[in-house]
Amino acid sequence: MQNLTLSWQTAGGASAVLFAASYAVRRTAAGRTPVAAVLREAGTMLALFALWQLAGHLSVMGTEHALDRAQWIHRTEQRFGLPDEASWQRAVTPHPWLVKTANYYYAAMHFGVMIGLLTWVFLRHRRQYAWVRTTVVLVTAACLLVQFIPVAPPRMLPDSGFVDVAAQYGQSVYGGGVGGLVADELSAMPSVHVAWCVLVAVAAARVSASRWRWLGAVHAVVTVSVVVVTANHFWADGIVAVALLLLAYAAQWGGSALLRARRRTAGPEATLEKPPAQQPVGSQG
Repeated sequence: MQNLTLSWQTAGGASAVLFAASYAVRRTAAGRTPVAAVLREAGTMLALFALWQLAGHLSVMGTEHALDRAQWIHRTEQRFGLPDEASWQRAVTPHPWLVKTANYYYAAMHFGVMIGLLTWVFLRHRRQYAWVRTTVVLVTAACLLVQFIPVAPPRMLPDSGFVDVAAQYGQSVYGGGVGGLVADELSAMPSVHVAWCVLVAVAAARVSASRWRWLGAVHAVVTVSVVVVTANHFWADGIVAVALLLLAYAAQWGGSALLRARRRTAGPEATLEKPPAQQPVGSQG
């Protein structure tokens, strides 16, 4: 499962190559092909991923209290009466096939479904693509900022009843890594998995009228269940992620509303400042 991860160096290098290829295609094809746009967008997503991976190695606070923060989240959830994630995991662990499937889903579908969504919207619903891509960038960047404060996932709290089922079955993406680096284990808060899966559900429902659009909602439900039963995230990780996603939508709505207001304000002014057309001499009568 370790080959499903990318180091920030690998992602950054691939992003640079894609941007260079996009530039070369634009120069040779005079911008008349969508290939350049596809390469540019892929490079943008990989660049964002590289920054996300890098953030895991540049935390603004020490990692020694990451477990304490996770324990505090767990206690706070119980105080508010949220279901104990450990009980959800105990309901699944007697079924190895289900646990293994959940581990694979956690590792593979996170990026696979997002790539599929962006590709589908780009090719079939181009007018909506900018909105979807901008949302991905905004919510991922917001999650990245919060993740500068290290927080351990539930699976690192065995005393609270959690089990690292991915490590138990040899499916962990955190064991070896790529290029000598390992994926960041202390960026559980907020859950990018949850932010992305809810984004996929909203985007699919908004841009398409097909009955297949509800597969996005199914993916969201499955992902939330998976991140809990694999003990990779608390409920709170997902709640904060959804809150950040709503802020990303609000920021875009506010920006669009402000732009429309400025255009409405500028319209009459532009009309008043425009000099009246001169009627040619001798054209009367």
